[in-house]
Amino acid sequence: MEKNMSISASRESAFQLLYSMEIQKENSEEQTDLYIENNEINDKKKKEFILDIVNGVKKNEDEILNIISSHLTKKWDISRISKIDLVILKIAIYEILYKKLPYKIAINEAVELAKIYGEDTSSNFVNGVLASIIKENGDEV
Repeated sequence: MEKNMSISASRESAFQLLYSMEIQKENSEEQTDLYIENNEINDKKKKEFILDIVNGVKKNEDEILNIISSHLTKKWDISRISKIDLVILKIAIYEILYKKLPYKIAINEAVELAKIYGEDTSSNFVNGVLASIIKENGDEV
């Protein structure tokens, strides 16, 4: 992996790691270390960025899941969301609410991940849920 991995690529790595944790129902330091080693992520800042997202999402997961649930339409339940879309939403919400990343950047990054990894409807779904959260929170975000 190149030494100057971009922020978007670092975010994508965090997504891949969180997704594998979601699928394997495992959240271990060993799994994180193995991912970083196998992907040859040697740049200290990139490693810190990835770990910040992964650990931040895990630490605040209950609150993040409640936020997602409260912004789904009546016919949707969080259990119906694909794991890919769910992980993308978790990262975006973490970055917006906890890291204070400008929401336009976070939404754009989330939509791009959804286009790459999700289904045909994923980018619209992710955009809609995040827009609903932003609309509700207004200037607080």
